[in-house]
Amino acid sequence: MDRKLKEAMLYQKQQDRRVFCQLCPHYCLIDEGKRGICQVRENQDGLLYSLVFGRTVTQNIDGVEKKPLFHFYPGSKTYSLATAGCNFHCQYCTNWQVSQMSVEEFAEFGVEAAPEKIVAAALEAGCHSIAYTYVEPTIFFEYVHEIASLAHSHGLFNLFKTNGFMTAEMLEICHPYLDAVNVDLKAFRDKSYRQFGGSLQPVLDSLKLIKSLGIWLEISTVIIPGINDEVEELADIAEFIVQELGVETPWHITRFFPAYKMTNVLPTPLEILYQARDIGLKKGLQYVYFGNFLGQGNQDTICHNCGKYLIQRWGFELLENLMQSNQCPSCETLIPGVSLSHQVSQNLT
Repeated sequence: MDRKLKEAMLYQKQQDRRVFCQLCPHYCLIDEGKRGICQVRENQDGLLYSLVFGRTVTQNIDGVEKKPLFHFYPGSKTYSLATAGCNFHCQYCTNWQVSQMSVEEFAEFGVEAAPEKIVAAALEAGCHSIAYTYVEPTIFFEYVHEIASLAHSHGLFNLFKTNGFMTAEMLEICHPYLDAVNVDLKAFRDKSYRQFGGSLQPVLDSLKLIKSLGIWLEISTVIIPGINDEVEELADIAEFIVQELGVETPWHITRFFPAYKMTNVLPTPLEILYQARDIGLKKGLQYVYFGNFLGQGNQDTICHNCGKYLIQRWGFELLENLMQSNQCPSCETLIPGVSLSHQVSQNLT
């Protein structure tokens, strides 16, 4: 850790050289020489520093559908990046090798990548956006801040794949250059969130604020047997989306598979997925998609008015896009989203 560190944003100095972090709702009070819960922000001599600025553990070119974002420039490419660390510790995390990586391991295996290099690489690859993903982007906010503002100046959009456990202060700073977000609404019971290392209400607050700020929003829920698969809880999630975020907000129902510390839990039964979809549609949601479950129509966008197939997908691959200026070509109903008729190449590298 001998490289120059970046002083953190969103913190206050306290007495006795302690610091009060205001980046996420953990609101860590960090003693000198210690780190916050995310393990990537450290108090050094009474100043808070990011330990992951300017360095990535992965950089990939993905389809935007992989985030998943189905109503934001469908078929476009996004330049995905991540550092190490997370402010949660979900037992089923599929990226645990990165999210739970120590800063010391990150210093060894991470790759130096200045914000200018990230933006240049995204442009060279023909991407429409940069996605801060794989781990929680909130914890590397200083890095995001510099990349995202530079990306906007070069005509690139910015995307978050996030757990939503962030402060309003962070969102207020971020929102001028944050264009689309997929939030994992992991459950609708606080006791479940406590198992993951967080709490429910701050996530709900973030969702409502994201929507009010005009950022395009989609929701994902991994349905885990024994955790969040009860009918009442699924109905509560759907009802919250309808009442607080709007019927136009896409809900991605994702099938659980054993991973990390939950290898003894069986995959989500398919009947539970279908039940969740029926609940969402009956509550009034216009767009409910399946994740981690391929099948005819599971990822397709269908006009909520006339039922015409508008965008056909197989997994994360876009097969056909019939949209015309965000309207259904059959009944001319406006389909919510951002540039749904945008035609792009699907040749990902």
